[in-house]
Amino acid sequence: MKLQRQVIFWIGALVVFILILWVLREMLLPFVVGMALAYLLNPLTDRLEHYGVNRMIATLAVVGFFVLIFVLAAILLLPLLGSQMFAFIQRLPGYVTRLQELIMTEENKQWLQRLIGDRLPDMQKSVGDLVGQGASWLGSFLVSLWSGGRAIISVFALVVITPVVAFYVLYDWHKMVRKVDSWLPLRHRETIRRLAREIDNAIAGFLRGQASVCLILGSYYAVALTLTNLNFGLLIGFSAGILTFIPYVGSLSGLVIATGVAFAQFWPDWTWVVIVACIFFVGQFIEGYILSPKLVGESVGLHPVWLMFSLFAFGYLMGFVGLLIAVPLAAATGVLVRFVLSQYVASPLYTGKSRRRGGGKAGGR
Repeated sequence: MKLQRQVIFWIGALVVFILILWVLREMLLPFVVGMALAYLLNPLTDRLEHYGVNRMIATLAVVGFFVLIFVLAAILLLPLLGSQMFAFIQRLPGYVTRLQELIMTEENKQWLQRLIGDRLPDMQKSVGDLVGQGASWLGSFLVSLWSGGRAIISVFALVVITPVVAFYVLYDWHKMVRKVDSWLPLRHRETIRRLAREIDNAIAGFLRGQASVCLILGSYYAVALTLTNLNFGLLIGFSAGILTFIPYVGSLSGLVIATGVAFAQFWPDWTWVVIVACIFFVGQFIEGYILSPKLVGESVGLHPVWLMFSLFAFGYLMGFVGLLIAVPLAAATGVLVRFVLSQYVASPLYTGKSRRRGGGKAGGR
């Protein structure tokens, strides 16, 4: 009964915590980003402190350097990426029409006609209309999102509040950890500490490692596609690098979009189409055999399918805040599930053997 009450209490606390997050999801973004930033920058701050730098000065230096890099990147990249985004949306229907013309050559039209029948002209028109309407909707959505008051407030909060939150959390990081550790039940403290270390290793290994992979691949794709003179190469390459955070999604989506744009732009000069495709094959090789094993490792315990499900589920429920907390929650859930399974495998429920109380042999009369 005591164990049952403990389980009910912790399940109830988890449900209340999730409800609070869901209710406050609209205002949590700068705080969640600030805490995530503090978590990512804590090892660097600890390293500076280890070298004798005061914690306050180390925190100011690390947060200030990050803010400076972010501001420079925003000034240099965001206007260019934004203009390419709106131009790409406007030209997307033209690219689709061009690809349809390449597919609907006289040789291809015959077997397509046999495969689809008389519905081929209607399907062409439907696809063109659908892409045109989707591009128009996406463009108007981005404009309304940027011009909306809530978006301006969110951007202001991210720029102003996030560094402040990151500074205070980073400065008091070890104090907060010690305080939380003092609240742990004495009987289960070592077990909880071990699980917390496993969760921290999983989150840190994936977040810090995968962030480095995304930055390296995004830079590689953007530079390589720009050198091929591919239209919107910087936007496509940078987006593919960011989407690499979800395993296989970034390289696959970048390959499809870049190859489609290359066909529409360069055909019948197929050499550049092959070069664009090879850029992504080389990037996938570098990611799979060099970057991920070195930077991420294989012991983080986050299966790609479980990660994708977590990102989509939390993103659907809580928006961008859900995307930020999806990875930590997925890592924590994975560690806890493995712990529960190990306890189950060692229990009489699995082995079928009852545990004896007392260590002596049964005596006879």
